Amino acid sequence: MHVNTNGKKVLVALSGGVDSSACVYLLQKAGYSVEAVVLNLFPAAAPTVAAAQQTADLLGIKLHVVTEHETFLHNVILPFCEEYRTGKTPNPCVMCNPSTKFHFILKAADELGFDYIATGHYASVEHMVKDGEEHYLLKKADFLPRDQSYMLYRLGQDVLSRLLLPLQHLAKDAVRAVAAEAKLPCATKPDSQEICFIPDNNYPAYIENLLGKAPEGDFIAPEGKPCGRHKGILHYTVGQRKGLGIALGRPVFIKSIDAETNRIYLADSGDEYASGVLLHSCVVHPHPVLADTTHLGVKIRSVAKEAPATVTLLPDGGARVMFDTPQRAPAPGQSVVWYHEDYVVGGGFIAEQIQL
Repeated sequence: MHVNTNGKKVLVALSGGVDSSACVYLLQKAGYSVEAVVLNLFPAAAPTVAAAQQTADLLGIKLHVVTEHETFLHNVILPFCEEYRTGKTPNPCVMCNPSTKFHFILKAADELGFDYIATGHYASVEHMVKDGEEHYLLKKADFLPRDQSYMLYRLGQDVLSRLLLPLQHLAKDAVRAVAAEAKLPCATKPDSQEICFIPDNNYPAYIENLLGKAPEGDFIAPEGKPCGRHKGILHYTVGQRKGLGIALGRPVFIKSIDAETNRIYLADSGDEYASGVLLHSCVVHPHPVLADTTHLGVKIRSVAKEAPATVTLLPDGGARVMFDTPQRAPAPGQSVVWYHEDYVVGGGFIAEQIQL
């Protein structure tokens, strides 16, 4: 976190959950002048706004409400739905953070005259000088089981240069203890596991309700022949084994999804590993270790273990990532984030697998 500067004004993104609420309390204790903002991004967000208001009242701070339903619909919800309809597996938080969430937090901070913004994410930011220029690098949290740097990898210098992350050194139990010390009811509130705008986590039903029912199509067996009907490609993801309704007498999984032909290709167990991936729309951070080709650690999904790989930047803004050891079922639409030690070096969206 940036050096503590008493009296500086911080605008905290507050949801009323334990992480963001503890963030407010820690900044108050550190001597900052704190107010909060809650993002009302979709019609079902009313409980979040109410929870944020409860925390703000208990901690004696002013809460600002930013309502941006239309922007969230076009920046996050519709792209998320369209990605699934084309056989990809998007991560809505990765999409939302740079385009919407942090954009509107920073906009509110500028309009209201705040020096910093803060969130309850588990990650950290470090100041660096390279070639005489100041840069801010995103780093993993100290408590790795809660690290959220993967979700934040697309944030730019405009955000990182003003971002405070007070939970960077804390384990979850310690954060709950902070909330309990502040006498906040959220101290025992369970963590949310769902996509925020799909509270029951039934994303296929949500997408079909919004965009219409997905057409059925063929499953293609490993031998190349149709072996059953699927209920619409948005119901499936690369690497999936369960819920296929296919009886081939042996375990199979989804190898690839072809949206143009509306076919889902299956493969036998053991063939789910890829040698590498091609990425598009990459973000590259100003880390001194990064060259055109660099050996780094990479994560192919938010909950994956970091794996060693060679990252080669491509002229079209993409990258080729070749794993030292083949990785299981990297899914188009997911992000691959690159790390050097604890630092986020960059990342991009998976376009396709590479098989050798």
